[in-house]
Amino acid sequence: MRYLSLAALLANRATALPAGPVCLIIIEDMAAIDSTLRHHAALGFRSMVVFCPAEVTLPIDIKVPLHRVDHAVTPAAMPHDIVNAVSAALPGEWIYYCHNGEYLFYPFSEHRTVGEMLAFMIEERRDSVMTHVIDLYARDLTSHPDAVDPSDAWFDGSGYFSATREDAAGQPLDRQTSVYGGIRWRFEEHIPTDRRRLDRVALFRAAKGVTMLPDGRFSAAEYNTYACPWHHNLTAAVCSFRAAKALRRNPGSRDAIDTFHWPKSVRFNWQSQQLLDRGLMEPGQWF
Repeated sequence: MRYLSLAALLANRATALPAGPVCLIIIEDMAAIDSTLRHHAALGFRSMVVFCPAEVTLPIDIKVPLHRVDHAVTPAAMPHDIVNAVSAALPGEWIYYCHNGEYLFYPFSEHRTVGEMLAFMIEERRDSVMTHVIDLYARDLTSHPDAVDPSDAWFDGSGYFSATREDAAGQPLDRQTSVYGGIRWRFEEHIPTDRRRLDRVALFRAAKGVTMLPDGRFSAAEYNTYACPWHHNLTAAVCSFRAAKALRRNPGSRDAIDTFHWPKSVRFNWQSQQLLDRGLMEPGQWF
């Protein structure tokens, strides 16, 4: 189904947006659109909504109900307006959002559906899943000048760190940390300060009055926590070419960077176990 605007989608939400989980994919350029859609379709989402410019052609053989919304998005745009509009229309439903060139992984995602994982999180009395963005990049920037190469993707195997968040009075916020690393850390002089964090609440249960803020956090503090008060929870990862694309798109950084590869680079094998082994996500009590 094709909708000419976000408003048209929401007006028909009973048909277009059945019981979740719902996957929102925001297309901001032409890179890796097909692989992004196919990856998420295989995870078991009940429906997918793709926001893209009118001229974009989407694959027609996706096995999940796919709704496209004609919606021009620039790479510099923040997704909170789209996320909040859909969230307000779907109270109580689970929503996931990402951009093209980004791929969700959670523990055992090759064998268990996203619905199974979220059912476990509900048992854990959680309304959000903390995800960490893992920067992907092509090794050969001559053959792949936009740094996107799903067939030969690499990521930083070390160099990640976290910092405890503080409130306006300088007091630590309970179970909240800001996570850094990847190429956003190695090339931080080219990355705006507000785009350097790797923590993202990419999966959450919509609730009345809870909104996503421009910096990616949520208005409800508990949504921004990595675990509940009594034990560690499952976390997930969004493996993403976005930072690499941005660094190659910007003239200043493009001229300064001839490769993202370094001695700590690891080839990505597209398996959740690799991320678990590296400590980039955790299964919590889910086995």
